[in-house]
Amino acid sequence: MPGWKALGGALFRVLAVWLVSTLTLLVLAGLLPDFRLQSPGGDSLTRTALTAALGAGAFGLLSALVWPVLVRALLLVPALVLGLLVFFLNGSLLLLALDLVPDARGQAGPETAVIVAAAMSAASSATSAFLAVRNDEAYHRRLVRLAGRRRGHRTGRSGGPDTPGTLFLQLDGVGHDLLREAARGERPLMPTVARWAAAGHRLTPWRTDWSSQTGASQLALLHGSNEDLPAFRWYEKDTRTVVVSNRPSSAAELQRRAVARTGDGGLLAHDGASRGNLFSGGADQVALVMSVAARRGRHNRSRAGYFAYFSDPANATRTAVSFAAEVVREIVQSLRSRFRRELPRVKRGGLYPVIRAFATVVERDVVVAAVIGDLLAGRTAIYADLVAYDEVAHHSGPAHPDALQVLRGLDRSLALIARAARHAPRPYRIVLLSDHGQSHGPTFLERYGLSLGDLVRAGCGLPVPRRAGRTPSGAEAREAARAALRRPEEAAGQRPERTGKPDLAHPLVLASGNLGLVSFPDVPGRITREELDRRHPALLATLANHPGIGFLLVRSAVHGPVVLGPAGAEHHLGTGRVIGADPLAPFGEGAADAVRRTDRFPHAADLMVNSACDPETGAVHAFEEQIGSHGGLGGAQSHPFLLWPAELTPPAPDGEPLTGAEQVHRVLRRWLAEAEGPQLPLGPAADELRRGMRPPGGFPPPDTTPQDDPR
Repeated sequence: MPGWKALGGALFRVLAVWLVSTLTLLVLAGLLPDFRLQSPGGDSLTRTALTAALGAGAFGLLSALVWPVLVRALLLVPALVLGLLVFFLNGSLLLLALDLVPDARGQAGPETAVIVAAAMSAASSATSAFLAVRNDEAYHRRLVRLAGRRRGHRTGRSGGPDTPGTLFLQLDGVGHDLLREAARGERPLMPTVARWAAAGHRLTPWRTDWSSQTGASQLALLHGSNEDLPAFRWYEKDTRTVVVSNRPSSAAELQRRAVARTGDGGLLAHDGASRGNLFSGGADQVALVMSVAARRGRHNRSRAGYFAYFSDPANATRTAVSFAAEVVREIVQSLRSRFRRELPRVKRGGLYPVIRAFATVVERDVVVAAVIGDLLAGRTAIYADLVAYDEVAHHSGPAHPDALQVLRGLDRSLALIARAARHAPRPYRIVLLSDHGQSHGPTFLERYGLSLGDLVRAGCGLPVPRRAGRTPSGAEAREAARAALRRPEEAAGQRPERTGKPDLAHPLVLASGNLGLVSFPDVPGRITREELDRRHPALLATLANHPGIGFLLVRSAVHGPVVLGPAGAEHHLGTGRVIGADPLAPFGEGAADAVRRTDRFPHAADLMVNSACDPETGAVHAFEEQIGSHGGLGGAQSHPFLLWPAELTPPAPDGEPLTGAEQVHRVLRRWLAEAEGPQLPLGPAADELRRGMRPPGGFPPPDTTPQDDPR
């Protein structure tokens, strides 16, 4: 009897979608001049309705049979191209469906076919969703299919495990204070987060390492170690390569190093899923994970996650429409910012509108669909990254209305995921967290008229662009370098002679937000302060005394790691000795420990340069074109958050602040273990972790000391 009931329900849904699609065709045939469902001499209403029904049925059948094959073939092309091809493919399928109608009664122009196909897909999707919501089993089956799972593989049993699963949702770039404000008030910006807070979720900040960016934080969060990861991008002298955290080859190598150091597979190694992350966390189920993007094979390619989502033509159409709307929205917002003469402001032209739409629409939709599928499949541990806010905040500013609008949209995604969790075969605990915040401020180039690379070259006495040489900072640095090198003054308008054989080595300057890295590739190992003073006598003073630079780290052959600041200020990290005003004081408690830790990394740059930070506003100066930045110390970028359900033990029961992503990783592992979850370590770390997991007599009750309340 239940089987016949399910079959009847499925038949009813098919007929309902067919009816709505037929009516959509009839309405569009009456509205669009280039679209008809009648013979040239005209037909009766009954005959026209029959033609519409045949066309709708053929289109639906072709979409079900041909579309998945087309999408799988198109995984060979870039994902952005796939999104743009959706309209063309849907229109082509409609033209083919109309050709199948007898007596050539269905005809449409190519442009009209695209419009009609999009409207039909949207109408059928809305009907399917409405009917599925009213039927739990259909809702369950549809959402699991979005993640590319067959129903019998994981969810064929009638029930699920009694132990709860854990979902870690990362809101990339959202700082602690921003989230707290977004969940406050009678009409909060993020009502879903506000409801979670009212229901018992608790909020606490944590402090990042010096490198406050996704690569360093997420590698430690998922794999337990971010040792020897000094920045988002850096130069490795031993291999003569520039490592960039979000490149597939670099991400794969960083993950391999982390696993080799820790001796375990990662946070998600037991029945886990990794969605939209830089690293896999050891999960078997991955989608849009950068560290496996370079692999070959059916299940490990970076675009494999797209097939699960775009195999449904309704999803493809909806996302493509939203993609186009987001491109238009970015262009309008960028023009509005220029007309209003908003400052600070960076260029937002070129491909950026497309890149933004990909992050805020395509990647969001695919990741959310994959997470919903994981929930309904009953996975034990899921970690997903939603990057939309971070991408927009870089170019608009962390608190700009454009960025807050994206944050509101992400809250709706959280609500969708939470609703889907109610249909899961096991209970789920949802932990919301971020990997870093963002600090605002004009870029270094906008504020001072030259880049960090220009300033370094000027301090070395090397030629700089005419634009940079005319700025006060550039001219002053060049004259200081020429005086230190005992070179004659350069006459006004005189250009340096280009011999093709530079007197000094050319430094390599890389930027990671407001953290700059200066390397001298011709010097093996890490250059010392003494050698730098001999080769480039004006460089260190030029950098340390520049108003846009807060401090720089250099290794001394005599004193070890030394932090230099303006007016001869020094902080010797090895002994704690401070000369003059402590250059690390404006960056808060823990800055010295963070810098000291980075100094011991084998691949720390010859010079590590951190921009200045306004202690009142938290403003910094990014060394790349970002007015909302992260990557170094200063401001909100170093203070992400954890929002966890009250039934979990507090992150730090002793009241100590959470410092570093590695410590947060241990908290996440402990929370998995509290649900009798996976025992992840494969090496000696297992014994130590188990000793800290279950004290005699079980866990103490949740700490009742006051915590931050996001309301």
